[in-house]
Amino acid sequence: MGLLDAILGRSKPVRPDLDQLFAVPSAALTLQAATGFTPTGLGSVCFAGVEGGGFARLQEDVRELLDADTERGGIPVEFSRDAYGYTWLLASHPADDTAGLVNDLHAVNTLLQDGGFGPHLLCSLIGFRDAKGADGSEDTDGRSLALVYLYKRGTFYPFAPLPGDAEKRDNQLELQVRGALGDDLRVEKDLSRWFPVWGAPGL
Repeated sequence: MGLLDAILGRSKPVRPDLDQLFAVPSAALTLQAATGFTPTGLGSVCFAGVEGGGFARLQEDVRELLDADTERGGIPVEFSRDAYGYTWLLASHPADDTAGLVNDLHAVNTLLQDGGFGPHLLCSLIGFRDAKGADGSEDTDGRSLALVYLYKRGTFYPFAPLPGDAEKRDNQLELQVRGALGDDLRVEKDLSRWFPVWGAPGL
């Protein structure tokens, strides 16, 4: 950063700390012990602003990277776009292989970053589910939870949509998860940045 940048308060974009993702497998064990939520084996990466030939090449590179291991036990990587125009990449592993899932997500993020798409990275999420309701009874809806990683902040936050069609979230559960994982993950302190990711792949 030059002197003029310092005077004017400008700074270079912060390079995402992708290695923070490697803390998730340990945090998943803590989360299960504290709340009963277990990994689903699904995780996704969200990015924006990649179009045309660059996007087509990116898709092929990612598919080649993740689909090469045919013994993963998961499904081929899937791409989709949401209502806001953001691109989501969904990866799958057996539910008990959180470390393998995180390795895939990290590899995709690194590929994007090394390919010059780092500024387009928005977030990654790892999905969890609870087969029991808040009162301990069997819950056929299966409450969902995601640990969302914000690249530009280098922090995680929990997102817990309530079962049903209404876009409402379980704030009590989210705060419970924050308390449980404070020693395992770098949890985002600014609650206004706990953005909802309604209908995100992997949730």
